[in-house]
Amino acid sequence: MDLTLTPDDIAFRDEARAWLRANVPSERLPSHNTKEGFARHVEWEKTLFDAGYAVVSWPEEFGGRGASLVQWLLFEEEYYAANAPARVTQNGIFLLAPTLFEMGNDEQRTRILGPMARAEVLWAQAWSEPNAGSDLANVKSRARRVEGGWRVTGQKTWCSRGAFSDGIYGLFRTDPDSERHRGLSYMMVDLHQDGVTLRAVEDLGGDHAFAEVFLEDAFVADRDVIGDVNGGWKVAMTTTSSERGLSLRSPGRFLATAERIVALWTSKGSPAHLRDRVLDIVIDAQAYQLHTAGTVARMMDGGHIGADSSLNKIFWSQMDICTHEVALDLLAHEAELTGPDAPDHGWWLHDYLFSLAGPIYAGTNEIQRNIVASRVLKLPRK
Repeated sequence: MDLTLTPDDIAFRDEARAWLRANVPSERLPSHNTKEGFARHVEWEKTLFDAGYAVVSWPEEFGGRGASLVQWLLFEEEYYAANAPARVTQNGIFLLAPTLFEMGNDEQRTRILGPMARAEVLWAQAWSEPNAGSDLANVKSRARRVEGGWRVTGQKTWCSRGAFSDGIYGLFRTDPDSERHRGLSYMMVDLHQDGVTLRAVEDLGGDHAFAEVFLEDAFVADRDVIGDVNGGWKVAMTTTSSERGLSLRSPGRFLATAERIVALWTSKGSPAHLRDRVLDIVIDAQAYQLHTAGTVARMMDGGHIGADSSLNKIFWSQMDICTHEVALDLLAHEAELTGPDAPDHGWWLHDYLFSLAGPIYAGTNEIQRNIVASRVLKLPRK
């Protein structure tokens, strides 16, 4: 793996760094998991698009720059180093879009990707159901064939920012006699139609962006089925590879947080009893950076992200919790403060609460360990 940057890579990085330093809001926006904060973040997404930074690795015809994966990683590092706002388009651009690039058709890419990049249409992932969380193959939401498409009925839950989104994507059972992984189709559903009811769900931090989605004969046109009918499981695995293995949690996020932890440690007098834990955070962030660089190198050589993406997901989700636990220990009694008078306006506590969801979303870590055991380590089943 050659980590040497080309002159084009350096020029791209420096241009992005200069633009971000000049344009990132000086104060952190309100939480994107609130209605007001979400709207402010959408405004920021439009600013990114206008400057050519919303989807840098996409082809130019869809609003991107045609940047390489290495340049995308560099942009992510600069983005988080600049403390730029969270990406409210992420469930679209980092999960649905890679799925469309690999498994969709030209008509879908032309119709869906442009509005997604411009933050005109916002997407939420709708996989989990009341009895099908990490056991995704147990979904019960069904779709029945009608003229020109499908009528879908069922319930999806834990749709991140689904309360503010325009569409969802997920698996629906199109063969009523099928079981488990068979008979599922991957569909995109318009939320602005009859037969759709959204109910916001309050999270641990008091935000209301999660949504339960109730579907009662909502319509899905044939053109909104990605991949083959009854072949949705294969399509879904494309999405999970992106979610767990590369795009959802880039190294830049953790490198920037590690730097802020070091700054916080220094500001608190460099307490010796926390030194090794702070050092572990820095080492883990750099290890994750190198691991991701190796994944990108493999992909650029024609390889794919496979089951080892589960290892990746376990690592970054646990690292996120450990990082924020150290921050709270550094803050001591101040860790419980919130509001404008709290250190960093209480964001360390807010982000710690969010980090606790990491071992749950994108497939619980218990399930990921089973995948690692069976598909990576090839351990025998009982």
